[in-house]
This record gives sequence, C-alpha cells and structure tokens, in this order.
Amino acid sequence: MLKTIITVVYVIICIVLIIIVLSQEGKEASLTNSITGGGYDNSYWSKNKGNSKEEVLKKITTVLGILFILVALLLDSKLL
Repeated sequence: MLKTIITVVYVIICIVLIIIVLSQEGKEASLTNSITGGGYDNSYWSKNKGNSKEEVLKKITTVLGILFILVALLLDSKLL
C-alpha cells in the first residue's frame, strides 16, 4: 500500500517536473548579445532577477529534481 502511494507521488513529481522544465525559456547566448552587451544589462530587471518568473521556475526545478532523485532511491531500496 505504501509503495503504491509513493509511486503515485513519484509520477506526479515527474509530470510536474516535465511541465516546469518545458515552460522555462532558453538562454539567449547569441552573437548579437555578446557584441551589443545584451547579456550584461544593469537595468532594474537584471538587479531584481531573483524575484522573476524564471528564477522561481529554476528554484522549483531544483526542489523537484532533488525530490525526484530521493523518491527514486526510496522506491529502489528494499525498505518498502
């Protein structure tokens, strides 16, 4: 019974992790940004980057990734 509950939680973590990763924007490391200095913006947006949607998605991805590994190890162990 416990293994079934943990397996359901694991599947939910997997689905949410996939959705969060796919909703993140890619990094813009193009030649234009390196020439124009677009990557080194000292604007209000870059100074408050920790509160942005992308930063929140990165933090959620990190937490879900750690939970993914821990639950996978728990399911693989002989404890259940």
